[in-house]
Amino acid sequence: MGLVFGFIMGTLIGIALIAGWCHFMQYRSSKRISKAVDIKLLSSLGREDLRKICGDTFPAWISFPAFEQVKWMNKLLGKIWPYVAEAATLVIRESVELLLEEYRPPGITSLKFSKLTLGNVAPKIEGIRVQSLKKGQITMDIDFRWGGDPNIILAVEAALVASIPIQFKDLQIFTVIRVIFQLSEEIPCISAFVVALLAEPKPRIDYTLKAVGGSVTALPGISDMIDDTVNSIITDMLQWPHRIVVPLGGVDVDVSELELKPQGKLSVTVIKANDLKNAEMIGKSDPYAAIFIRPIFRYKTKTIDNNLNPVWNQSFELIAEDKETQSLIIEVFDEDVGQDQRLGIAKLPLVDLEPETSKEISVRLLPALDMLKIKDKKR
Repeated sequence: MGLVFGFIMGTLIGIALIAGWCHFMQYRSSKRISKAVDIKLLSSLGREDLRKICGDTFPAWISFPAFEQVKWMNKLLGKIWPYVAEAATLVIRESVELLLEEYRPPGITSLKFSKLTLGNVAPKIEGIRVQSLKKGQITMDIDFRWGGDPNIILAVEAALVASIPIQFKDLQIFTVIRVIFQLSEEIPCISAFVVALLAEPKPRIDYTLKAVGGSVTALPGISDMIDDTVNSIITDMLQWPHRIVVPLGGVDVDVSELELKPQGKLSVTVIKANDLKNAEMIGKSDPYAAIFIRPIFRYKTKTIDNNLNPVWNQSFELIAEDKETQSLIIEVFDEDVGQDQRLGIAKLPLVDLEPETSKEISVRLLPALDMLKIKDKKR
């Protein structure tokens, strides 16, 4: 009797334990589902939604990073960098040497790479964000950092001066690269892409120049000349809204939607300058003015000999492609044998101008647009 009673009680207790366990697991599962739903709802809220909910108690530690980390991509880039660097070297040599020739400053007869390798240190991608999704296009911004060990030597030649090899050392690049992919229905599903550097944050390219087997003083102003050439190429060809459009697939591709288009025409009359700096040891400067929106489309006035208060009164028409980001640049030079000397430069943002409205503007000439850089050189 006791054995039967014990068997029945054990069975009932076992059933009760199993039922209790099942009930507990069902309750636990429902709570997990409820929490998952809450987390999903919270993850869909933006910064402003959370501020409305939390009010003044909005936690300072909650952040919404603009860029998503891509550690996996950096690992992959580190492994394939030797192959990427070799291919990129060929592309850079072919494309940049053409730009160096186009932007070669007066007085320089040749500007070419004598050596170009990108080294063993791969760039680092701090993050990627999808800036906008447009039908048929994907726009991505890439936070790009590179403190590599490239070997870049530029052969610089001038009239009556032998070629001087100039080496770029301690090269560092910090910028945000905008890439726009034009989608296609055919493999590889991308028919073309655009590459540009965002103007904000301002691209930062640091380097030092060293003459190999010679002295930089053999060509006075060579450092400033190379700095100006690098800055002109970046701002005129690569800095947004300017861009490089690369078709893919080896077939005729319509890239008209990706190209930068003219938005308007700017009429400029360069009237005169007053109290210019005298750059001559004997006599006075022989000034002329150069104006441009893009350096590759540069216009210059006539030269006024031996005059620090020249009157040019010449008119020009320039094409503007993006009023919000572009500026009119005015430079004044002293014409000289060999390399002309810049007497000053000024910048006038197009956004400050009213359409269809004539306006007389006086600008103050500065030694350089980047005055912070001038101060650093004097230290």
